[in-house]
This record gives sequence, structure tokens and C-alpha cells, in this order.
Amino acid sequence: MPLPIEKEYYTYADYCTWDDSERWELIEGVPHAMSPAPSRVHQEISGNLHNQLYNFLKGKPCKVYHAPFDVRLNASKTDDTVVQPDLLVVCDQSKLDGAGCKGAPDMIIEILSPSTSRHDRIIKFQLYQKAEVQEYWTVDPDTKSLQTYVLDNGRYYATTYTEADIAPIQVLEGCNIDLSEIFAE
Repeated sequence: MPLPIEKEYYTYADYCTWDDSERWELIEGVPHAMSPAPSRVHQEISGNLHNQLYNFLKGKPCKVYHAPFDVRLNASKTDDTVVQPDLLVVCDQSKLDGAGCKGAPDMIIEILSPSTSRHDRIIKFQLYQKAEVQEYWTVDPDTKSLQTYVLDNGRYYATTYTEADIAPIQVLEGCNIDLSEIFAE
């Protein structure tokens, strides 16, 4: 579906007027249509990750959310960027409002698909690093691997894990994700 008004630059105020029947992300004022519904494997991985995070976070101040969930990365500035990561963790409850998250969450997880892999690995990587998301994960269902990026002095540093590994979440002390359970079918 085309946007209701064609212009070169959009803000969150514009985004809020768009039809909810289609999903969009807004990256630095430029709208990006999101892919159709994710695959079954994508959904299983997302559910498995959510379950492990949810169970770890029970009774703790941090909360896990799954798509669709709006994250306004620069809400306090130009308010021209809204993303809908597959999963995210927010520990600062003041960043949450009725519409989603205002500012950078503590952690974002994107599950790669053929249609989004390049976007997630390049555009969103740069976007999340710039917004100072403390930890960013990309999960690759095809290779059953995980790339973690932890922010240190404004730059991401990567570590790769395979389905046989247990991956620690740096922003959640004591939280370790068993990847054999994440990739189990």
C-alpha cells in the first residue's frame, strides 16, 4: 500500500497516521515496508528466545517484548526513526509508554531472513550502534548461528556462537541462552 502522502521526509507523527493493516519501519525519515509474515522457523526461534528471556526476567525490573512493538530510537531528538525488532529488552521503565519504547532499549534481537538479512546486518547494525543500544543480536536460522554485538566506547564488538553454544547476555547479568533450545524444531 502506498503512503497516504508522498513526501521526502517523515516523522513519528506521520507514522502514527498510517494504516495499521501494513507494517512499516521509519529509518531517519525514510519509510521501509516490512516483509510479510515471518516463516514458521522464524516464529519458533522467536518464541524460544522469548520464553528463555521471559523466564529469566520474571520478578526483575527488565521486561522482554516481541514484534510488533514500536521502538522510537531518537524520540527526544528528530523523532524520525521507528523500528520493530523481533525481540527487545528494556530495563529503564521510564522509556516505556502506551505506544512502545522511547529511546534505545538495552538489547535488540533480529532474526534474519533472506529478505531482511542485509538490512538487519548493515542498516540496523549502524542504526542501533548510533542509538547506543547496548547489545544487539542477529540470529541466522539457516546456519543456526548467532552473532552478538556488545557496545563498548560507542562501537560494537562481535562474537559468534553456534547451535551447540550457550550465549551470555552481557546486559543481563547471569542470563545465558542455550542455543540448542533456540534452534530446536
